[in-house]
Amino acid sequence: MSNEAATMTTAVDAPAPDPLPHGLGASLPSTDTRAKTEGTFPYAADLWAEGLLWAAVLRSPHPHARILSIDTGHALKMPGVRAVVTHEDVSDGALHGRGSVDRPVFASEVVRHHGEPIAAVAADHPDTARMAAAAVIVEYEVLDPVIDPEQAFEAEPLHPDGNLIRHIPLSHGDPAVIGEVVVEGQYRIGRQDPAPIGAEAGLAVPRPDGGVELYLASTDPHSDRDRAAAVYGLEPERVKVVVTGVPGATADREDQGFQLPLGLLALKTGCPVKLTATREESFLGHVHRHPTLLRYRHHADAEGKLVKVEAQILLDAGAYADTSSDALAAAVSFACGPYVVPNAFIEGWAVRTNNPPSGHVRGEGAMQVCAAYEAQMDKLAKKLGLDPAELRLRNAMATGDVLPTGQTVTCPAPVAELLEAVRDHPLPPLPKDTPEDDWLLPGGPEGAGDPGAVRRGVGYGVGMVHMLGAEGADEVSTATVKVQDGVATVLCAAVETGQGFTTLARQIVQETLGIDEVQVASVDTDQPSAGPGCRGRHTWVSGGAVERAAKMVRTQLLQPLAHKFGMSTELLQITDGKITSYDGVLSTTVTEELRGKELWATAQCRPHPTEPLNEAGQGDAFVGLAFCAIRAVVDVDVELGSVRVVELALAQDVGRVLNPAQLAARLEAGATQGVGIALTENLRTARGLVRHPDLTGYCLPTALDAPDIRIVKLIEERDVVAPFGAKSVSAVPVVTSPAAVASAVRAATGRTVNRLPIRPQAAVTAQ
Repeated sequence: MSNEAATMTTAVDAPAPDPLPHGLGASLPSTDTRAKTEGTFPYAADLWAEGLLWAAVLRSPHPHARILSIDTGHALKMPGVRAVVTHEDVSDGALHGRGSVDRPVFASEVVRHHGEPIAAVAADHPDTARMAAAAVIVEYEVLDPVIDPEQAFEAEPLHPDGNLIRHIPLSHGDPAVIGEVVVEGQYRIGRQDPAPIGAEAGLAVPRPDGGVELYLASTDPHSDRDRAAAVYGLEPERVKVVVTGVPGATADREDQGFQLPLGLLALKTGCPVKLTATREESFLGHVHRHPTLLRYRHHADAEGKLVKVEAQILLDAGAYADTSSDALAAAVSFACGPYVVPNAFIEGWAVRTNNPPSGHVRGEGAMQVCAAYEAQMDKLAKKLGLDPAELRLRNAMATGDVLPTGQTVTCPAPVAELLEAVRDHPLPPLPKDTPEDDWLLPGGPEGAGDPGAVRRGVGYGVGMVHMLGAEGADEVSTATVKVQDGVATVLCAAVETGQGFTTLARQIVQETLGIDEVQVASVDTDQPSAGPGCRGRHTWVSGGAVERAAKMVRTQLLQPLAHKFGMSTELLQITDGKITSYDGVLSTTVTEELRGKELWATAQCRPHPTEPLNEAGQGDAFVGLAFCAIRAVVDVDVELGSVRVVELALAQDVGRVLNPAQLAARLEAGATQGVGIALTENLRTARGLVRHPDLTGYCLPTALDAPDIRIVKLIEERDVVAPFGAKSVSAVPVVTSPAAVASAVRAATGRTVNRLPIRPQAAVTAQ
């Protein structure tokens, strides 16, 4: 008896379990976390189909050559080979490309970059496919490559559209203004690769109606479908793209030149065809960040206030245009940074070369200019004898200020508050204060370096990016919310690339409808388009579409109750799964009111329109802006030139925190990616040939390279035109942290540091 009593007492007194995270503002975990950690998540590389064939692609070994002949006969005669496709199999010579459609599926007359596809093979074994691809005989006339973008202006045209992709001459204010203090600089930014965790893979399955289904890690499935249909000579409805698990995306995840041969081979053989790229093929095939040459002249008065900025920006687009026009618009528009500049004269060009193709990579355009204008601010502070943070504060942009494009900043722009937050954050201790951490010094206590040669530096970076598309891009997304048997389902073609959209969609529906169980359907092109997954746009437009659809379902749910009690639906609220009226007369549960009902609604979200920049670089080209400030602390071995980033203190305006854990992860990941850009990541080329296209030659930062990242302040000043008031969060730390690290290395060494990534010789001081 006493034991039973004790047991009962324990049960009564036991604390209730913590409720599961719920709705907006909660750290709701992702539903695919367990599957990814256990290795059961379905990526494209894991797919299989009955009668599967394997594909391989023959790529050009030359950056520039004329194709004299292509002989596929030897490959076709090999046992197990089922088909070989070349440019002759492409419908009407259709081209592809994101942004600009100027890229052939297979080179036909001329090769324009190292690794350009020439032919593709389908065989019954992957080794057979690779050997057959190597057996395709191509006769080349090797040509001199154009590898210097400055030479592209005078070189023979590399493409029927010419070498100049776009020229933007931005003019704002009075060109005759001269500052009391003037500093100049020239800067170079290297070529970064998105280096996705999983290399590209895909499966194409022919359909009975003569069409084809493509299973891909696509980030823009509807665009990929439409381009594939044009290449295959089919109507868009006969091509279906099914999105598989995306193994990370910090750029356009899937190169269309990789996808398109799959469907051609499947249609030709009548069999499913699979292709899994090697890491080398991945490096050669997809786009990279634009290498950039920047020349700057900053004018300021004696107090450090900027009066004029002059700049020239040259983007190396590589062989094809892709999204270079968009990148150039961002670079020119943000060339002065988040600072008030009454007079700005920026000239930007994007040109074709025979270097690897460039395109959309997180923070494109904005990252390159941030590194340059922040270097200029350091130079200006040094010349004026001012603290670098103080100089930046004297010029910080705020809401109501005007961009060099003439557009007024109407969104929250708390630049000074962000900068003050990172400046005032306590600095990390010196290694001498914590001797057990000596191993963290560059070179380490047992390494080649001398701890006495280590210098500490503190530097700052302040960056900005635009959200959504720009210059008149029609940003729109469609979503459907269905509720049946108390379970809500979201249908939206917004691809989950790791940015957390599926989690956000669940939170929105939970918040709006008070339903715990929310499922997000897989994505394919049978659903209406949601657009590409970049620039944080799915948080805005797709999240906004989900919210509107959920609110329409909410009205359907509450309308009968409101009518019954003679009140409007606005007087009813849903909280913690309960429906109550303002006066307390009505109190019921969502579960009870949904019993036996099936409700659904479809809605769109389309932000206000923008306009292209005019011939003077003026225009309201952007929907919204996001800002970030980072203070970097580095230790530099000034004898070896080795650099260790000790800490990044980060402050950012986020509009509204929708998922705290997810937000922190995105900020930390973006800042760490920026460390790689600053110190190690550079896809090197020699006369247009990619050197070491693998993860030993291309050095990504590891967990041991990641610094302590302190998120010291998140400003939640909601953008009134954005759904939930939230802003894009992951791109702006990528833009800002390389500039901050370079600034800290300058402070430690006294060297100019005008290249990214920073070479060891740039961090060595004269003895």
